[in-house]
Parts: sequence; C-alpha cells; structure tokens
Amino acid sequence: MLKLFRTLKPWRIPIVATVLVVFAQSMCDLYLPNLMSDIVNKGITNGDVNYILSVGLRMLLVALGGSISAVAASFLSSHVAIGFSENLRERIFNRVSKFSLHEFDVIGTPSLVTRSTNDVNQIQNVLIMIQRMMIGAPITAVGGMILALRKDAGLAWVIFLAIPVLGVLIGTVASLGFPLFQAIQKKVDRINLIVRENLTGIRVIRAFNRGPTERERFAEANADLMVTSVKVNRIFAMMFPFMMLIMNMTVIAILWFGSSRIDSGVSKVGDMMAFMQYAMQILFSFIMASMMFIMVPRAQASADRINEVLDIVPDIADPDDPVSPEGGVRGVVEFRNVSFAYYGAERPAVEGISFKTGPGETTAIIGSTGSGKTTLLSLIPRFYDVTSGEVLIDGVDVRKMTLSDLRSRIGTVPQKAVLFSGTVRENLLYGKEDATDEELEEALKTSQSWDFVSAMERGIESPLAQGGSNVSGGQKQRLSIARALVRKPEVYLFDDSFSALDFKTDAKLRAALREKTADAAVLIVGQRVSSIMQADRIVVLDEGKIAGIGTHDELYRDCAVYREIVESQLTEEELA
Repeated sequence: MLKLFRTLKPWRIPIVATVLVVFAQSMCDLYLPNLMSDIVNKGITNGDVNYILSVGLRMLLVALGGSISAVAASFLSSHVAIGFSENLRERIFNRVSKFSLHEFDVIGTPSLVTRSTNDVNQIQNVLIMIQRMMIGAPITAVGGMILALRKDAGLAWVIFLAIPVLGVLIGTVASLGFPLFQAIQKKVDRINLIVRENLTGIRVIRAFNRGPTERERFAEANADLMVTSVKVNRIFAMMFPFMMLIMNMTVIAILWFGSSRIDSGVSKVGDMMAFMQYAMQILFSFIMASMMFIMVPRAQASADRINEVLDIVPDIADPDDPVSPEGGVRGVVEFRNVSFAYYGAERPAVEGISFKTGPGETTAIIGSTGSGKTTLLSLIPRFYDVTSGEVLIDGVDVRKMTLSDLRSRIGTVPQKAVLFSGTVRENLLYGKEDATDEELEEALKTSQSWDFVSAMERGIESPLAQGGSNVSGGQKQRLSIARALVRKPEVYLFDDSFSALDFKTDAKLRAALREKTADAAVLIVGQRVSSIMQADRIVVLDEGKIAGIGTHDELYRDCAVYREIVESQLTEEELA
C-alpha cells in the first residue's frame, strides 16, 4: 500500500493542511479536560462564579475550535482521498488499455473490473481513515499520557496496564482477519465473473433453459462470499465488546484507586476527573487505531491486486526507435515464415506461414475450426506478437512501427461485431473522427446499411444500446463494416464478418466492397466457400499450417484439404 501512497505528491498541500487541522483538533480535545479540572478544583471548590464563567467561556471557544477543525479535516481528507482514487482509476485504465490480449487472458476481465472499482474504493476509504485517525490517534495518545502524568502520576499504572491488553487484542484480531480479507476479494471476483457471464449470455441461458442452474451457481458463489464475510465480522464483533470491557474496567480502576487518593489528600477531585478523561482519550485513540486494523488488511489486499495490474509490463509496446514505411506502394502485407503459440500452449497455433498480398488484391483464408485463421489476422495489428518470423506492412516489420501508426493503416472488422452505446454516427466516427456526412453515408451505402439506418426514427443520429442489442446480428455486422470503411485504410481485415448476412445481401455487399477497396489490400477469413471463390488468392490452413495457396480452381484441383471443404459445402451442380 505504501507503494501506491508514494504517488500522493500532487496532494502534498492538502495533506499538510489536513495534518495541521487534525493536530489543532487534538490539541483542543486535550485542553478541555484541563479546563474542566480547573473549574472543579478552583471555581466550584471556592464558589468563584466569575472564574467558572471565565473558564467556561474558554471551554466553549476551545470546543468550537475543535468542531471547526474536525469539519475542515473531514473536508480536506475526503478531497485528498477522492482525488487520489480518481488518479488511481485513471492509472489502472491507462495501463489496462495498453495490455495485449495475453494480459487480459491472464488476469481476466471480471477481475480487472473489480480492481478498478471495489479495490480502489477500499484504498479510498482507508486513506480517509489514515488522515483522520492515524494522524490524530498518536497525537491524542501521546499528549494524553503526558497530561495524565502531570495530573496524577500515581494512577498512571492503570493506563499502562490497559494499553498492552488492548494491543494484544488488536494484534490477534488483525492476524486472523488479514487472510480472510484476501479471500473476500477473490470471492468478489468470482461473483463478478458469474454476473458478467449471465448478463452477456442471457439469450443462451434462456434458450437452453439453464436459468435455475445459473441461479444455483450464483447462489453458491454468493453464499461462499457471505460465509467468509460472516467469519470476518464475527472476529471483529467480538473485538469491540472486549475493548469496551477494558475501557470500563479502566474507569472503575481509576475511580476506585483515585477515590482513595482523594481521601488521603494526595489528589483532587478535578484532577481525578481530568485523569479519567485523558485515560478515555488514550484508550479511545487505541480503539480508533484498531479500526485501521479492520480496514488496512482489506485495503492491503486491494493494494496488492492493484499493484499487480500496475506492475505488469505489456508484452506489446512501441519500439524505442520506431520506423514508418516510406513512400511508394501502400497496402502490402507479407508473412515471412511466421509462427505463433499462445501462452502455455503445447504446440503453435500457426506455423511456417508465408504469403504476400498487395493493394487491389483480395486474399481469403479458409480452414477447419481451430486451424488458426483468426490468429493469423490478429498478428497483423499486433493483438499478439509473432513467436518467430516477421509480419510486414509496406516492407516494415510491424514490431518496428508504433502501434498508432500501424493500426491507423488498418481497418478491422472482428469476428464478433462490437458496437458501443451511443448513436450510429458516434460508432461510425470510431473509424475516422473528422469524417464528413457524405463519407458516413457512402460507407453506410457500401455496407448495405443505409436502408435500415435511414428507416430509423432519427436516422444516423439514432441511439444504439450497449453492445448494439437493439439491432440484429446482420445489422451489427454491416455497421461494423461501415465503421472500417469510413477509415479508408491501406489494409482491410474481415474476420468472418459476413456470416450473419443472407446470400443476396452478401453478394451486393461484396460487389460494393470490390469497388471501394480497389486501392487497398483485403484479407478475409471465411467459412463459406461460395463467399471466397472470387478471391485473388486463397490460403488454406490445416492445423495451423498452410495446406495450399492459389485460386479456387487451382486449389480444387491440387489441394485435397480445400477440395474436401468445397465438396462438403457445394453440390455437383454448383461446382459445374
């Protein structure tokens, strides 16, 4: 947690101000018992009304000063903690946005959500407590001990006996609670995972009538979290009664032994009352410190999880000396003996891949499920880096280019169409922020989206729900294609992006695409042979390796794997 708190430099002045007002509040709290002692010893004993009024007025002013200091401390500590948590969330988001897909696979999306929200809130809460209590408690404890000794050193042994007992109790509770707090955060991750899966897969769950099973799965995870939380709360529920018992026993001891000292004339009533107040302040300071032992272990577990994210160095980053393709032919993509293996995999997903495509050419990639088609496309924009070999764009290895330069040259349409909450226009502008209305309309017409978009109540300004849930699967795919077309890149990557389209729309879309992508390289991952037969080049993958490269006629004649795929999809009449 200290590692995170080292980044508090922007809030140095508010932190110093918080320390000062907390110090002022503690001084006011310590001064009041002394004034009360004077009233009892001098004013009431001697019947001096003027003295009582004078000291009473000072007590009111001190109490007012303590209240103002408490309000100021609360305001400043909250300002620092909330500002720090804002900065921390931003740091986490910025770091996560640079992660490669490998890092997402390792940590998991639900866990990243928990770390950005719940864990940051734990740090925020404990930071407020630290500024208020961890600063004020030592001042009050030390000051109270000094003043208590000045009032009646003969009773000091009562306090010094109570403090170690409190310390043992606090230490025992902290040692029992810390492992449970770590377990709680992991169980919160588990609940987030189940909720996320249920929300994103609600249609599948209902289609397979798995609602009761999912509710049972959530109930188990929820109950598991509840059981652990109850264990923690039981531990701390036992702590506070014991603390109050220690405080009450301390009060009884002070009254018992203090009354004997008053009877013998060694001490005065006002001094004993002040001593009792100081003893309560000292013990209360320890109780406040114990509150930190409730929050700090959980915050420490959260801090460890946040540091785990911030300490990750993304596998994929900009090179130290980036290279940008020089002028000349644009839109040339080349694979040179490329191999790639996923982390922990026993064998490469793709191996020994070599081919080249240029502007005006369409290269289709086909193969059985799991043959590495999507993996191959993912290597071009550096979603993953090759294990060996090179992927080049315009003659430059993609690993030598900055990510922004590389990806600005590419228009990607993923296998699963992704739309963001907002309007149709805002989604299209993801491709090019300064695109004109004419460019947006052209992209919509080319992607065969114009008819249904213009039929919407507000046209291109119509809102889209999160994930595009208010449009059909085919409409989402066409809008995703339109978004890529708006960019007008050098390279188009279509990852099975026509699977939700009917044959008529598919044919019209491909005819329009050929015209609009005439100056760019087009790589298409396809499942339907009929949709890739007209490609300039077809790459056939089989278990991650190239089984053949050529045109449809060449491959059907010479490549057994391709011939098997074709004959499984097309009839003899269609092949004739």
